[in-house]
Amino acid sequence: MSAVRERARGRSDVPPRTRTFVITPVLVVYLALAVLLVVGSVLVGVHGGVLLDHGGILNILTRGTVLGLVAIGQTLVIVTGSLDLSVAYLVGLCSLVAAETMAGSPAMIVPGVLAALVVAAVVGLVNGLVITVLKANAFIATLGVALVLRGYLEHNYTGPAGSVPRAFQHIGYDRIGPVPVAALLMLLLAAAAWWYLRRTRTGYHMYAVGGDVDVARLSGVRTGRTIVTAHVLCAVMAGLAGVFLAGRLGSGAPYVGTDAGYDLESIAAVVLGGTALAGGRGGVAGTIGGVLILSTLDTIFDDLGLDSFFKDVVRGVVLIVAVALYARRRAARRST
Repeated sequence: MSAVRERARGRSDVPPRTRTFVITPVLVVYLALAVLLVVGSVLVGVHGGVLLDHGGILNILTRGTVLGLVAIGQTLVIVTGSLDLSVAYLVGLCSLVAAETMAGSPAMIVPGVLAALVVAAVVGLVNGLVITVLKANAFIATLGVALVLRGYLEHNYTGPAGSVPRAFQHIGYDRIGPVPVAALLMLLLAAAAWWYLRRTRTGYHMYAVGGDVDVARLSGVRTGRTIVTAHVLCAVMAGLAGVFLAGRLGSGAPYVGTDAGYDLESIAAVVLGGTALAGGRGGVAGTIGGVLILSTLDTIFDDLGLDSFFKDVVRGVVLIVAVALYARRRAARRST
């Protein structure tokens, strides 16, 4: 009995564990978004406008829809330790494939969407195979594919082509209150991508490959298949963005992706969201925060009437500061 009492007394002497509050990159990006909304509302209000009225919310979410779709796919490849610079041209190509296949006929909506997604998947497969089979650097490989797509578009198109039936154009304009239906679909896809990365074996393998491809290979992970899968999914998300833009514009546009700079914009959104460019860390939740920051900045700049040069300068500074803060935080964590 005395031994039992001694053990009980020993347990009572142990201080209870306290839960420490951890500031994650995802939390940081959404706090930054909240601060941006407050500061932006003040600046726009000084100039006699309202940032978060019905129109302002609609603008932010509409801008973020296409970028969000592309950035979700970009997150998958960056987590895997790769990236994709062909997405901007792929968005334009898929918008043309969808619009020309539909040709204004409601009966061709499904074949048009499927054709665009198949083309996107093939391009993603090519990207993945060039990287894994030919052992090409992801930057060079996807840039090369992007140049091939650009050559095809420049040779075959001089402007918009195809026609999207009015029934399909609703996807680009219908909304529930100030929230576009397309934005809700994008968020559903983001949730699906989050689940895929965090709850499936292939998602775990993507983090493993991005963390250390050699260790992942020695652990039995099929690294080549994982990288190819990530690139195919990334391309399919870019294809969905092209289909959405075709519905919004009423036709396909060859340079709709490059004019908006979705290749670098999507990478910027991913990095702002806390995903490491080296791979192995990050996720879709932070990426959506990064997308909202960029789309909110664009809306603020438009409301203030700022020129494009100043917009690019501010966005560049925001990206550099974010990357520097993340790097400093990781360095501090390693030193402790």
